[in-house]
Amino acid sequence: MIRNPLLLVLVLLAVECSVILLAGNPRTRHLFNFLPSMFWIYFLPMVLSTCGIIDAKSPLYAGITKYLLPPALFLLLLNVDIKAISRLGPAALIMFFAGSFGIVLGMIASFVIFKPIVGPQFWGGFGALSASWTGGSANMIAVKEGLNVPDAVFLPMVIVDTIVPYVWLGILVALASRQKEFDTWNRSDRRILDDLAHRTGHFSKQKKEPVYPVKAILIIGLAFLIGRASQAVSVYLPTGKDLISPYAWTIILVSTLAIFLSTTSLSRIQGMGANKFGKWILYFVLTSIGARASLHNAAQAGILIVAGVLVILIHVAILLGVARLIRAPLFLIATASLANIAGLASAPMVAEVYQPGFASVGLLLAILGHSLGAYIGIFTGQICRLFI
Repeated sequence: MIRNPLLLVLVLLAVECSVILLAGNPRTRHLFNFLPSMFWIYFLPMVLSTCGIIDAKSPLYAGITKYLLPPALFLLLLNVDIKAISRLGPAALIMFFAGSFGIVLGMIASFVIFKPIVGPQFWGGFGALSASWTGGSANMIAVKEGLNVPDAVFLPMVIVDTIVPYVWLGILVALASRQKEFDTWNRSDRRILDDLAHRTGHFSKQKKEPVYPVKAILIIGLAFLIGRASQAVSVYLPTGKDLISPYAWTIILVSTLAIFLSTTSLSRIQGMGANKFGKWILYFVLTSIGARASLHNAAQAGILIVAGVLVILIHVAILLGVARLIRAPLFLIATASLANIAGLASAPMVAEVYQPGFASVGLLLAILGHSLGAYIGIFTGQICRLFI
């Protein structure tokens, strides 16, 4: 069994780099169509630790998460364009927040219903899953650590997070051909789409600049500085047992500071590779979390998948009700749903499938969710905790 910290780091880096290279290679990219690279980056170290190849109880893993997760979050959240999001208009934003509310309500209801089966310790797991289904996997990891979710609880939630959203994505893509029938039944106001086209017509992604070693060191150094500063401040903030920990405060501080700085000229470092650096650091954190887990903890995934389906049903019911009230077209229902549940990777694609040329709507809504997921996850987890 490998116990040496340096060798463990090398093993985790080897797993991360191998998966990233295979996912980016045209010949092997199709292997990740159903199970994404993020799943394998978590799953493979878990297999190694379950088989006894690497030490599952090494203190190294906790240190990696403690010191690397805050800077990764900071770098990932700097791409929030508040001005562009605000220009989407009321209809798109109402539908997005209706979808988020449906996820929160669904998570709470599902936890209460399935708690006698899976156990009350899953309150934090439902909070972490709500963070992912409103803001992506980075927020799920952040809330997992912020709420001290046990690895035995987190693993089944990762399986649910992998399977349910992809099935829902397939259903929404299949429904794209039924837009006309739905919009006729719903008496949808198609002028909403014309308004969205006008509002997003000038949207453009930030231009990429060459990444030089000195710039990369400065960007990563700034992220680590802000992460450590947030940790230093968090120990002076009020905490409570099972309520909010200093690390949860660290996540909140880093997220808030990143969103604030995204409105300043500092956001230009996104074009210098900040988002890419953030992903690489986050993936390495994920390998360390996977190394602490065990395949023996996956037994409850089946019933939790059913719980996840119930969350989707409540989420859809809320979206349909709000769409009926504001006469929103099916395009906004699908885009708002995927912007919450699937995030940055899938929302622009689904938006483009429904309405060619509207990918930017899905992207901006997904970015909005990305900026709010950690807050929503911590809130949802604490509400679930009240029911134990």
